Amino acid sequence: MRKHDKKNQKLFIFPTKGGIEGGLSFFLLFFIISFSAPAQRLLTLDQAVDEALQNSPDIIQARLSLEQSRENLIAQRASLKSNFRLNLNPIQFTRDRRYNEDIGKWIDVQNTITAGTFSIEQPIIWTDGTISINNHFGWQDSYSSNSDNTTRGFSNNLSLKLQQPIFTYNRQRLDLKELELAYENSQLNYAVRELAVEKQITQFFYQVYQTQMNLLTSREEYQNRKESYSIIKNKVDAGLTAKEELLQAELDMLSSKSTMQNNEVELENIKDQFKQALGIPLEEEIMVIADISITPVDVDLKQALFYALNNRMELRQRKIDIERGQFEIIKTNALNEFRGDIGIEVGLFGMDEKLGNMYEKPTDNQSVNFTLDIPLWDWGEKKARLRATEAALQAKEYNLKDEEVNIKLTIRQIYRNLGNLLTQIEIARKNKENAELTYEINLEKYRNGDLTSMDLNLQQNQLTQKKNALINAIINYKLELLNMKLQTLYDFEKKELITPALEQSTMK
Repeated sequence: MRKHDKKNQKLFIFPTKGGIEGGLSFFLLFFIISFSAPAQRLLTLDQAVDEALQNSPDIIQARLSLEQSRENLIAQRASLKSNFRLNLNPIQFTRDRRYNEDIGKWIDVQNTITAGTFSIEQPIIWTDGTISINNHFGWQDSYSSNSDNTTRGFSNNLSLKLQQPIFTYNRQRLDLKELELAYENSQLNYAVRELAVEKQITQFFYQVYQTQMNLLTSREEYQNRKESYSIIKNKVDAGLTAKEELLQAELDMLSSKSTMQNNEVELENIKDQFKQALGIPLEEEIMVIADISITPVDVDLKQALFYALNNRMELRQRKIDIERGQFEIIKTNALNEFRGDIGIEVGLFGMDEKLGNMYEKPTDNQSVNFTLDIPLWDWGEKKARLRATEAALQAKEYNLKDEEVNIKLTIRQIYRNLGNLLTQIEIARKNKENAELTYEINLEKYRNGDLTSMDLNLQQNQLTQKKNALINAIINYKLELLNMKLQTLYDFEKKELITPALEQSTMK
């Protein structure tokens, strides 16, 4: 790849082939500048968008949010798998004096214990229960002054336990579903941010182009003023024109120079904003190649509405909000709820002084418990919170309907604007052609002495305005066409759908 000098950076824009306003003089001007300026990195509109999608601060924030949601979902899925745990107690020594109530005197007790517990816990997502296997193995050396005996031996306790809540909602499944929706929402938000960045960069791109064209036009106008001043000066020197016209011509030339300098400052400011939006250093030198050629695109209103209502990610986000609202109703309904818990545990315990004899005479352990939590009176708290949650859900459902209406309104407005902008382009083109022809005629009259400098100045201003009007009309149409693409997620120029690359929320 070509290396670029990042000092004395400049940004230029020039039109490529097919541009209505991209005249040969502009192209040659920038062609010469590109060779006289330091090395520059060329950027087309597509390249600028790609650059922003990698480095834009908004995209980076959305990408980090997406990563956070993805990792939370991965962690939740991992928590639903078997959990293996080993708890070791290599050595525990205690020695204390205790009062024995059975014999009515104080005794000395000394214990040395080495033990470990291995457990496997498996959540049951279908029932919201938990099943676990636990094995506790240890060795103990105990001494009591009461019997003046030392007892040593191995012990092992193997148990299987089931804990199952009843009369309540499945919290494990609901938590997983919430994280899946949060991840999907983050993906949609990231895709929406990408489209917003594409729109922002395109607007900046053409804004810089418009400013550059204004600068070039003002430079051309300044050259015309200088030429006009030279003609008048020759006439004044020859005694053919009053000196007052020379003073007016000089004033017009200085005013034109000031306008050119103002455009140069404005361009530099816009270039810095453009670089900031791209996420690249302000000192980096780039050259942007702008194509303002235009081909009218046939847009069908019914088709545009269909694609917008079926593809817009904001509608899916509103539906996700509704699903979350339904989850909130489930949670609120469980406030001060009637619920129960069932616990079942079976085990096998064995102990002996010798390791191999622990289970010669094992002991069976069983445990069953059933508990109920019965709320008696909550002073209407649950009903009030439930009504508030239901009202919030209704608001989200209304937001979905309102979003659909807003999308329809936007599509219809863009459709009308596209047709109107095509008409404006045609009018602007003809106005520019007429202004160019009129200026050439009046310039010849001025050279022949049949026209005053004031009249020529008026014609020059009209030509400048018509040139800028045509550029603005073309760019406005291209931006509105891009807006239609982003609003419908359908490219009417290429006749293809725009499908954001979303990861599957059901990832493993």
